[in-house]
Amino acid sequence: MSTIVSDQQVTNLASYIDHTILAPQATVADVERICHEAIEHEFCSVCVNPIHIPLVAKLLKASSVLTCSVIGFPLGAIPTHLKCEEAKWVIEQGAQEVDMVISVGHLKQGDTDYVLKDIAAVKDACGPVTLKVIIETCLLSDEEKKIACQLSKDAGADFVKTSTGFMSGGATAHDIALMRAVVGPEMGVKASGGVRSRDNALEMIKAGASRLGASASISIVSG
Repeated sequence: MSTIVSDQQVTNLASYIDHTILAPQATVADVERICHEAIEHEFCSVCVNPIHIPLVAKLLKASSVLTCSVIGFPLGAIPTHLKCEEAKWVIEQGAQEVDMVISVGHLKQGDTDYVLKDIAAVKDACGPVTLKVIIETCLLSDEEKKIACQLSKDAGADFVKTSTGFMSGGATAHDIALMRAVVGPEMGVKASGGVRSRDNALEMIKAGASRLGASASISIVSG
């Protein structure tokens, strides 16, 4: 049986999408194009690396599109205080949402206290700004995914997010459903990594995603 959501059930697919450009070779012209596309299609946000946040915040200022930055990206393997400083800097530059990467190694070695404190410290640094926690699902067992989601919830994060898109796998409907089951109906779940078609996007929403991270956003909304 198909898990695809009908068009009637998702009335504005663009509003789910964080229009994303995180490639290291992205130029100013590339970022400007992404911002113009986001405004035209009314995507939820534009998600970029920190270096581009001042430009994006300026270009999106008069629109309803949010400015989103990744931090500790893409490995999450930097000390907590540096993640906090990075989060504070991008917020000062205009970021309205922050997507952080957990320390996957600490999670896999069972150091849940470190992971919890890492997320909680970044959330404290973000204040009222939305924090999404990237758990990198392709590197985790289902049990580790559940633990990462529960830690994110306990630390006060606003979203859990599947992937950076820089590892061996991205979002799957299975992982989205698992994550949604752990965090419940109130917390956000973001499907990111490999979401490239309208049908795939609708499948993720059907499974429980409340946000989608995509670079193929135009293709998704145009079908």
